[in-house]
Amino acid sequence: MQLFVNDLTVIDFSYLCKERGIVGESWIVDVLLDGSLNEQSMVLDFAIVKKQIKAIIDDAVDHKLLLPMQADELILADSPHHKNHKTLDYRSDRASYYMQSPYCAFAQIDCLVINVATVTEHLNAIIMAELPANVKGLTLILRPENITTDYYHYTHGLKLHDGNCQRIAHGHRSKIQILIDDEREATLEAAWCKRWKDIYIASETDRISANDIQLSALAKNNLTPDHQYFSYTAPQGRFDIAVECKVLDVVDCDSTVELLADFIARQLKKELTNKTVKVIAYEGVAKGAIVSV
Repeated sequence: MQLFVNDLTVIDFSYLCKERGIVGESWIVDVLLDGSLNEQSMVLDFAIVKKQIKAIIDDAVDHKLLLPMQADELILADSPHHKNHKTLDYRSDRASYYMQSPYCAFAQIDCLVINVATVTEHLNAIIMAELPANVKGLTLILRPENITTDYYHYTHGLKLHDGNCQRIAHGHRSKIQILIDDEREATLEAAWCKRWKDIYIASETDRISANDIQLSALAKNNLTPDHQYFSYTAPQGRFDIAVECKVLDVVDCDSTVELLADFIARQLKKELTNKTVKVIAYEGVAKGAIVSV
């Protein structure tokens, strides 16, 4: 007997990639369970699937930075600055990144490369350990949204958020719609998606000096003039990140989807003063914000 739930949840996260650096991503999750019927004549109550399995997935990977622990270019260590914090040193082919975060902001995956297969295997093991004995098999399908237009991958953190969005390196795969005088402008959409391709978006108000950043000793010895520094303290702990300019965009606002939509609209309005600008910005799948100026 099989039980399925499509579109169970969406996981929004970032991951480390040797070629691309830190990449924001959003995957839709479908679940298929194999098993015998229990005393309720069910493989598993839909309420349990939707609540318990979703909660396990969210706790394991959602709004986290996924780490390929077999990668030589990655160093994860206990922070010398704060209890229950980790420092991360990562040198990709594209750029180098240095971080400090509470340990809960990282998901350690026993693999060389983060991809659908390795994350699926990681989640399968965690979920199966929590399911009742009558459930004999689990199939997870992790899939990106089918987007036929341009999109971008971005990573950020929200210091004012009480939940997991406060983590300084989580992200999304997002599409965007830009309308000028109510006409869709695909060229402008493509330009913004190119600008924010595999980008880290930081807020100017979170900028700090090199002297104040809290990182590993190794990171301190490898920082370059191209690194910029950002930090904040949120309910989960202290967050620090050093990012190279070539993979960074600094905005004059917080990086909520509402304010990012407003930021894009304001930049466009500077050049299109006599036009109506409307921006529909997405944060991952099927959610976002609309701003008109």
